[in-house]
Amino acid sequence: MQRIPRTRTALVATAAAAVLATAGTLTAGTAQAGDRDEERPTQRQIAALFDQWNTALRSGDPDRVAARYARDAVLLPTASPRIRTDRAQITDYFAHFLQKKPHGEKIRSVITVLDEDSAIDAGVYRFHLTDPGTGITKPVEARYSYSYEKRGNSWLIVNHHSSVLPAEG
Repeated sequence: MQRIPRTRTALVATAAAAVLATAGTLTAGTAQAGDRDEERPTQRQIAALFDQWNTALRSGDPDRVAARYARDAVLLPTASPRIRTDRAQITDYFAHFLQKKPHGEKIRSVITVLDEDSAIDAGVYRFHLTDPGTGITKPVEARYSYSYEKRGNSWLIVNHHSSVLPAEG
């Protein structure tokens, strides 16, 4: 059997979540044999992963933030056109982003638990960013998606996309 790289797993998980959202929620009667619902994380547990990430941001330590990501994670950041695909690149992004003293808050969140080892959290969040030169803090709203995988005993971000929310059109 061919092993699929984790980044492809995250993309497949994202696609699966979209299909499930379109098709509706599985009921107990349609669950697949072998599903282990008792081991699945709750939506509250997945939501807490954002809080842990946000706490890492507030620490001001880019290594602490990057530690929330898997070594093979993909980051499509809000404030950079470059796709970050390894720990060094993710750390570099946060070294610059943290200069703005970001603090995030979710506005709307849709959490899909795929199985006992993977989940997706997508929605809209607001960041309060402080201009290092002027000290003026401004809010920035953005769309986000986090794909999480449980690796060992830790939940890690394997794919994170964030983009500024476009104006209503």
